[in-house]
Amino acid sequence: MMYDVLIIGAGPGGYVCAIKAAQLGLKVACVESRKTLGGTCLNVGCIPSKTLLEFSEKYYSSKHLIEEGILSGNVACNFPKLMEKKSSIISQLTGGISMLFKKNKVTHIQGFASFKDKNTIVITKEDGSKEEVQSKNFVIATGSEVTPLPNVQIDEEKIISSTGALELKSVPNKMVVIGAGVIGLELGSVYNRLGSQVEVIEFLPKITPTMDGEISQNFKKILEKQGLKFTMESKVVGVEKTSKGVVVNVESVKDGVKASIEADVCLVAIGRRAFTNGLGLDIAGVQINQRGIVEVNAKFQTNVPNIYAIGDVIPGPMLAHKAEDEGVAVAEILAGKYGHVNYGIIPSVVYTHPEVASVGKTEEELKVENIEYKVGKFNMMANSRAKAVDDTEGFVKILACKKTDKILGCHIISRGAGDIIHEIAVGMEFFASAEDIARTCHAHPTLNEAIKEAAMAVDKSQIHS
Repeated sequence: MMYDVLIIGAGPGGYVCAIKAAQLGLKVACVESRKTLGGTCLNVGCIPSKTLLEFSEKYYSSKHLIEEGILSGNVACNFPKLMEKKSSIISQLTGGISMLFKKNKVTHIQGFASFKDKNTIVITKEDGSKEEVQSKNFVIATGSEVTPLPNVQIDEEKIISSTGALELKSVPNKMVVIGAGVIGLELGSVYNRLGSQVEVIEFLPKITPTMDGEISQNFKKILEKQGLKFTMESKVVGVEKTSKGVVVNVESVKDGVKASIEADVCLVAIGRRAFTNGLGLDIAGVQINQRGIVEVNAKFQTNVPNIYAIGDVIPGPMLAHKAEDEGVAVAEILAGKYGHVNYGIIPSVVYTHPEVASVGKTEEELKVENIEYKVGKFNMMANSRAKAVDDTEGFVKILACKKTDKILGCHIISRGAGDIIHEIAVGMEFFASAEDIARTCHAHPTLNEAIKEAAMAVDKSQIHS
């Protein structure tokens, strides 16, 4: 059977691409090596981690309310039950994608795909049998895998990746997190709330390195106040397993001073890398760069015209929503339509509490690009809704062009930052100025009023500060 397009990988990019292509009238198949659909995001990434973040925050907040005397009694976390809840949510969502495949007549093939030539893949099934499938076009959407740390062997018991952190049997007394990026800080926050002592080791002088500098600095202070400990500008030279747990050996980048940290568990969270192993890209003639990333043109084509690639295997931020937009764009291109992704307006969110959200340029990027800009800031302490719910940490920061007032970027630390950032994302998509946002009526009392005040502050016309 010859398909119009076959997608390799059923993560957010792959399954969305498959559904959209089918909706546009193409004959579509999607190959996935996992038994369940949804890729890393739904199975061992975005969704399970957000479940743990949400319920650990509710537990943490309840303890705080008891301490304040607003609630009475005792509260304890039933950790095994929490893990059951996480698994239930995963099952519901992955099952939902399966139903969408059936609804849209997408052929789902389970197995591991490898190219035989540019029009044929060999699918290895779970029982070892093989099947050849042909397609006019292919989309590589195989996502990413955990980046390993040299000299550190992950066993998913004492030395764990993010996958292992989502499957722990109990809350460790102490956890060392290697890497102060999004994954490390989110999972570190979960276990800190549940009672672990969490120490984060970071090679660089700032956490979340790509984040706006002012936001990063304030974010670190908030996390420290919550109990996370940071050891910055230090590299991990080895992790030893012991009968009780692990010993993490650390060396200062600045002066070479060495130290050893004992813990129950060590989480390796130094990032992710494109997953292309075993796909037979060399056989198909698809080129990858020195970092193992598949290079594509503006139409997401590789150097082999009928083979496309999207998501974590190509350049750009490794974000599920970026992959989804690319999946839609490729499907539209294959159907003869115009597909496009605006990479300058892709929001990013850290789902700690408070959340941290960004879209557009940082101050550091604007300085490097010699773009003159104005800054408008508003502290959540002065926001009525934040005050009413006693959740006032953080601020909104808007960057606008000094000459045109066009919004260039927005950075937020706040409860619900991941939701309210989209007001700015939509505005930027339609070339909004800071004044456009400032003159838009915002409901009261809402957290979004802080966006309006920050937009007003760009021209120093804010009301409540």
